Amino acid sequence: MVAGFLPWQAQFAQHWLQRQASLPHALLIHGLSGTGKREFALGMAHALLCERRAPGSPDFACGECDACRWSAVGNHPDLMHIRPDALAAREGAALASEEAPVDEPNVDESPTTKKKLSEDLRVDQIRALEPWYHRATHRGGLRIVVLYPAEAMNAIAANALLKALEEPSPETLFLLVTDAPDRLLATILSRCQRLTTPMPTEDQSLSWLAQQGLEQGQAGEWLAAAGHAPLRALALSLQQATPCPPWANDLMTGLAKSDPHQGGVSVGGLADELAKSAAIQWLPVFQRLGVDLTLARAGLPVRYYPKLSAVTRQRAQQAPLTHWSSLASWLNSQLPLATHPLNAKLFAHACLQRFCD
Repeated sequence: MVAGFLPWQAQFAQHWLQRQASLPHALLIHGLSGTGKREFALGMAHALLCERRAPGSPDFACGECDACRWSAVGNHPDLMHIRPDALAAREGAALASEEAPVDEPNVDESPTTKKKLSEDLRVDQIRALEPWYHRATHRGGLRIVVLYPAEAMNAIAANALLKALEEPSPETLFLLVTDAPDRLLATILSRCQRLTTPMPTEDQSLSWLAQQGLEQGQAGEWLAAAGHAPLRALALSLQQATPCPPWANDLMTGLAKSDPHQGGVSVGGLADELAKSAAIQWLPVFQRLGVDLTLARAGLPVRYYPKLSAVTRQRAQQAPLTHWSSLASWLNSQLPLATHPLNAKLFAHACLQRFCD
């Protein structure tokens, strides 16, 4: 990471830092998930608040002045982080992971009430900003709000933010980070200048992953499994032992070898196993396999699981392209259900049955 920015963001960041005098009051920072949009927004905030950096220069934050030290620990009086409580807890847990006890409580729950923390940006979080940005800045420079993910706002919270964007106070900069600009109100989009963060090259991604400790031989597999998003690849490597879960490998191998007219493979036992985990952990695997089957049937290289290319191509030939594209579309439509309190076994069975047909 280069002074708060990821390596592939450095030149892009310098371009925007040079435009400090002409920055709008709100930037909508978007791009592919897992490529460092949040890191870019925080890097911009830290650089703009740095007290040794000349305004309008391409320099990054010095990392040594009082402002930089406060920003680094989240205590700068002119910098606000607005994100869902559950996400704030996960980020805090990640920062303290080396010191956390083995039997630490669920970070998505409040340690005092055990109440599940919200995954949404609440309206009271937005309204609480108003007295803050109507006061004079503490350090005589900018005040900055970094809000993410912006798509986590419901309609009430979004309308509260819209009021702030319609009547911006002087010296206030909003940095909104989102994976899905199309899920934001059109009125919010119209009041922000869009900034699309750069995609890293494969070499940049592999080099960065190697610096994070991933074995060079497996970094490419993790990157592919994450859709070529390096931060997502790193997170995936910390969550599971292999880029492609063993159950998915066995399932694809069994389906490729089976006679499609004999009903494929039995799904009951695997449904029981999958139901023991949250659907949000295994449903994306089905989505990736669905995309790979569609690509393979179209005669294109697979995207997510290159080690399964042979069995994926074999399985893809068992049905027409329309079947696989329909399957991929159906799997995508199930994602909103992955976090709902459904019958876990029935949901796993339904997804497996559709995938194996």
